[in-house]
Amino acid sequence: MQSIDITYLNGPDVRALSLTDAEILAAVESALDAQGRGQTVIEPRVHLVPESSAKGHFNVLRGYIAPLHIAGVKVVSDFVDNYKVDLPSEMALLNLFDPVNGKPLAVIDATAITDMRTGAVTALGAKHLARKNSKVLGHIGSRGTSYWNVRLLDSLFDFDEIRVHSRRPESQKAFGVRLSQDLGKPVKVVDDWESCVRGADIVVEASRLPEPTPLLKTEWIKPGALVMPYGTMSAVELSLTDIMSKVVVDDWGQCRKGLPYGSLRAHVDSDRITQENLHAEIGQIVAGVKPGRERDDETILFWHRGLSTTDIALGHAMLEKAGKMGLGQTLKFA
Repeated sequence: MQSIDITYLNGPDVRALSLTDAEILAAVESALDAQGRGQTVIEPRVHLVPESSAKGHFNVLRGYIAPLHIAGVKVVSDFVDNYKVDLPSEMALLNLFDPVNGKPLAVIDATAITDMRTGAVTALGAKHLARKNSKVLGHIGSRGTSYWNVRLLDSLFDFDEIRVHSRRPESQKAFGVRLSQDLGKPVKVVDDWESCVRGADIVVEASRLPEPTPLLKTEWIKPGALVMPYGTMSAVELSLTDIMSKVVVDDWGQCRKGLPYGSLRAHVDSDRITQENLHAEIGQIVAGVKPGRERDDETILFWHRGLSTTDIALGHAMLEKAGKMGLGQTLKFA
């Protein structure tokens, strides 16, 4: 058998790559475009729950991107109380493979990839679904993905006002300080959901609740706003879909009935969102197959659960850049 080497990119390698906002957005947008053109395979995620979902679980995401000639599997842990032992709540590994012969190509620390690609999908959703003159962002949550939500959104919109709120005062204060320093502008830390959400042009809900709790009230949503909830446990009211002109998801296969978790799970299970009344998947909009926002007065809901293909595309971009920079370790597989 021929010898096989794999590339290992650890956390310090990933940080040393220093991907720019533009590089992150371009990689993720390429995956969404391929999805919209029918050039991907996205398997619905599966979950491993060691004890209870309230404590934490593992997500397993699998996919293939034809234009990049690459397949991948990511395993990401999500344990809500990890901050108590000085660990990130989400840690991940991405495995990349040759889709022709199954040969393993790379193992990458995907903790940052998870955060970056989530923020990129949030930002690219807003690029196509928010009003172009959106100037006020309301962001609930301060977990790892939240930083990239705000950073990449601001790179596209240059907000006049950014509001953030989190249930833990210490985390929301540190989150606000970090964002303010990195973005070079004030970030307003608020102490309640309503002050964060009411009147915002773009609302992102990335809370980490132990069980579904409708903390984000429909009446706070500004007409013409874009709302993007993606918490594992729902924080929105059932009435939220009643005010929406369009509902968009990242992948209906991951949102359909019969699957656990998700911010709009109850809306799907009660037929408030169906495949028939769904406006589009975001990939269809990115690829130009379906329209995004068409009028300023449209109020739009975008629910993204996380696409394996965006992890794979971003991991592929990191692998390519690492090769040019001489980063990473070569490990003997066979």
